[in-house]
Amino acid sequence: MTAPGPPIDRARPLLERAVIVTGGATGIGLAISRRLLGDGASLLVAARDEQELEVGLDALVPGAGVPAPVGFAGDLAAPGTAERMLTAAVGAFGQVYALVNNAGGGVIRPTLDHTEETLRATIDNNLWTTLRSTLALLPHLVAGGGGRIVNIGAESVRNGLTAHAVYNAAKGGVHALAVGLAREFAEAGVAVNTVAPSYTLTSELAMAIEAGTLPSALQPVVDDAVRLIPMARPADPAEVAGAVAYLLRPESGFVTGQVIGVNGGSSMG
Repeated sequence: MTAPGPPIDRARPLLERAVIVTGGATGIGLAISRRLLGDGASLLVAARDEQELEVGLDALVPGAGVPAPVGFAGDLAAPGTAERMLTAAVGAFGQVYALVNNAGGGVIRPTLDHTEETLRATIDNNLWTTLRSTLALLPHLVAGGGGRIVNIGAESVRNGLTAHAVYNAAKGGVHALAVGLAREFAEAGVAVNTVAPSYTLTSELAMAIEAGTLPSALQPVVDDAVRLIPMARPADPAEVAGAVAYLLRPESGFVTGQVIGVNGGSSMG
């Protein structure tokens, strides 16, 4: 069983296919949104707040024949928000083809320095956003004959990066969720995979480094992240977006339950 869709335009393989990108207005998410829009996707871009969303949407310019992205703002870790996001996407585009669970972000600090607040924020922002969005979309994808789910995980789950244990607890759950869902929903035509980036130099992080405003506690983390990468550099957001785009293309339909590392060799095999 395969997801329905229009004939494939090789130059724009996602033309007339609706995709939701959570956290799609900044950082890696914005790079993913930009790449998928270039591939012809009809996009719903979700962000936590309206201001962030507005800036992100202004940066996304569709090509000819591709609709302007639709925005949605809300806390996806909260009950009911993901269902409203789906309603907005269906109202704009009809059947949704794919969900990219990119929304995330956590408090990076040594484990014993975490507080109840930072523990909850890290789990909420990464695991609950993914879980709630997925649970909202799955019945819709199954009813439509299938589709794709791509979770954005983390290379730190595999390489044990400095001060990432709590973050890894959340992202490790994201990795495990994808594997379980891939097997459970394979016959329904839903392929579920994870893209796991290493340290990625987003524009926001690059500006903080250049301006000298990166918190001092994070500098050793950044240094260690590069040291663990054989290619000796961070990933570019566009490289992460490329892996996501591959997993949404029609020809990747037999790929499911996989973790694709975009990591410069930080872990292998």
